[in-house]
Amino acid sequence: MPRILFALVVVLVVATVYTVVDCAMRENSRIRGLSKPVWLVVILLLPVAGLVLWYTIGRARGAAPQPRTPDDDPAFLGDLRRVSEQDERIRRLEEELAALDAETDLGHPDMFGPRDGKNSDDEPGSDSEPRR
Repeated sequence: MPRILFALVVVLVVATVYTVVDCAMRENSRIRGLSKPVWLVVILLLPVAGLVLWYTIGRARGAAPQPRTPDDDPAFLGDLRRVSEQDERIRRLEEELAALDAETDLGHPDMFGPRDGKNSDDEPGSDSEPRR
């Protein structure tokens, strides 16, 4: 008789641990009846009854309903909005950079020297003497 009792206690402990993990890992949208913390308390305080209640009432059957089209998926629509905001920001930054480049080119054309890569001292017929 003690062996049977010991085996039942082991089975109950294993089932309780499995149920607690199942409840804790389940998404909130797939839990019915009570909130997740309340279900955990019920499972732990009422070992046999908590297990039965969880599997009959609390655990939603089947897969969570998935949106069929991207238009129905809020996460997809949020990503689109985020991408369009990033595209707009990149466009504004490119415009600002183009404006800064235009200012630099028009404001100081000799700021970086001649664009052809030649030094004015290297040109033939230059009146200035070469530097030493």
